[in-house]
Amino acid sequence: MSDVSGRAMRSMTGFGIGEVTLGEGRVLAEIRSVNQRFLDVRTRLPRELAEIALFAEQVVRERLRRGRVELVVRTEGPVLTAATLDVARARAAFRQLLALRDELAPGAELPLALLSAVPDLFIPPAGPELAAVRDAVRRAIEAAISAMDAMCRAEGEALLADLSGRCQALRRLIEAIASQADGLREAAQRRLHERLERLLASAELTVDRGRLELELAILVDKSDFTEELTRLRSHLDQLEGVLAASGGEPVGRRLDFLLQEMVREANTLGAKAQDASVSQIVVGIKVELERLREQVQNVE
Repeated sequence: MSDVSGRAMRSMTGFGIGEVTLGEGRVLAEIRSVNQRFLDVRTRLPRELAEIALFAEQVVRERLRRGRVELVVRTEGPVLTAATLDVARARAAFRQLLALRDELAPGAELPLALLSAVPDLFIPPAGPELAAVRDAVRRAIEAAISAMDAMCRAEGEALLADLSGRCQALRRLIEAIASQADGLREAAQRRLHERLERLLASAELTVDRGRLELELAILVDKSDFTEELTRLRSHLDQLEGVLAASGGEPVGRRLDFLLQEMVREANTLGAKAQDASVSQIVVGIKVELERLREQVQNVE
């Protein structure tokens, strides 16, 4: 799922952990991803690192392209010094609170706890210390992504094997229908001819046989599914070609598009089929296509 070149097929489902030592403490990152058409990143960082939440999300977006991703960053031990009190600002705020007290309620108690409601009284760490923390967070996230990437590679290999096997099963089903196509066309034409002859024998009106033969040919042509078989084969060839060359860019969307087109052709073929055995095979094709589509949803 990273942008490293020479990639194999990857699943979008994975998990990884990264860890970086910083001073006497550690920064740990856990990342998990599940399939989703677009990239959706959700981050959760401890309060002391809240200011770099957007930075952490950007690190993820630099490496991933699709999936719903959850990133959790946590720390163990001291990695960042505590925020320091801005004494001058606190004194000024308390003096203003005292003045307001003297104006509104002279002599009333004024607890120091009120200062906790004053924003920006504490100054977070900055400069080199914060830069070191950001660097540690980046390295921990990248390590977690690399670990997740290895898991996605392994699952991607299993997906590739399953998809390839299902493509072979699909091709056998398509060829099983193709082997019957000519015979079915001739049978359909023969049935229509027989029906036409019965109608002509019982008709009392004069009928233009040439016109009827033309209409008969049109009906036979409408029930012919040779074009659907040709397109199914073509789409399947492209599908297998994409799987064979899956070391390039992400292929999930392209595979999904091809499968949608194959479903359309299968539906048309099923509507045209006038034979029970063909209809049964078409059902098998639809089942395999649905299984393929379910698997492809996990492919990056």
